[in-house]
Amino acid sequence: MATTVEDVIAKAEMVEIEPKPGVALKPQLLKEEKVNGAEPKPVNGVKADENGKNECVPEEKAEVGKEAVNGGVPKVEEKEEVAVEIEPKTGVSFPVKVEDGKQLNSVGLRKKTMLGLGIKIYAFGIYADQEKLKDLMKSKIGKAPAKPTKDMYQVVIDSDLRMMVRLVIVYSGLTMSMVRKNFDEGLGASIKKLTGGKKNEELSNKVMGAASDDIKLTTGSVIEITRFPGYTLETKVMGEVVSKVESELLCRAYIHMYLGDDAFDKDAREKFGASLLSLF
Repeated sequence: MATTVEDVIAKAEMVEIEPKPGVALKPQLLKEEKVNGAEPKPVNGVKADENGKNECVPEEKAEVGKEAVNGGVPKVEEKEEVAVEIEPKTGVSFPVKVEDGKQLNSVGLRKKTMLGLGIKIYAFGIYADQEKLKDLMKSKIGKAPAKPTKDMYQVVIDSDLRMMVRLVIVYSGLTMSMVRKNFDEGLGASIKKLTGGKKNEELSNKVMGAASDDIKLTTGSVIEITRFPGYTLETKVMGEVVSKVESELLCRAYIHMYLGDDAFDKDAREKFGASLLSLF
């Protein structure tokens, strides 16, 4: 007996075809199923409408951070907002925590006297690893004193604990040659203080000596100077490494400029001392 078209359709309706798991059908295939008279079933969280377009089934959700099937919008990851501390004399803000985990211990201002006037050169923030700073205080100082002591500051100065001082330029007329001269003078005086009056101009000149005069500094330009374990001092100007010097004396002298008896900003030094007390 000859097979008719009606017989073929009847047999086809008795066969259930299951899609393979994890495979999304194309819109046109879903549309064809509707044309053949069968109600399309949801496939991997997607079903076809009358026009052959796909829409998501509520029970099935796309994975976070990935594109949903057939035109879904990927979820944008939100960055964690970091609190800031404002340096009061300049209004410059410093994040209380930087990407590598170091936290802000103090902020201050570097001023320079020119023609009898106090010129604001840069605001600065002092960062350190708090856990290692805490271990250092407990191992070298022991019990917490009533107030910050000279020994506490000296322990930090003499250590090779990783620390970073971020400088943010506030004086609009500053040039690289002026910055170089300022660092040479400051480090030179600090080295003399630590060595009993001996000069070492060659060492002090290494911090900014390689910085090109072509680097243009404007208000808001950032310089970061980091002391690494092993007594290595690295200088970055606007994200570019301009020097990396291995010297215990240079590292001690640099931190001494901010935490020594004749620190650039006495208020910033005292605030750093208060942060040390909080670690006990």
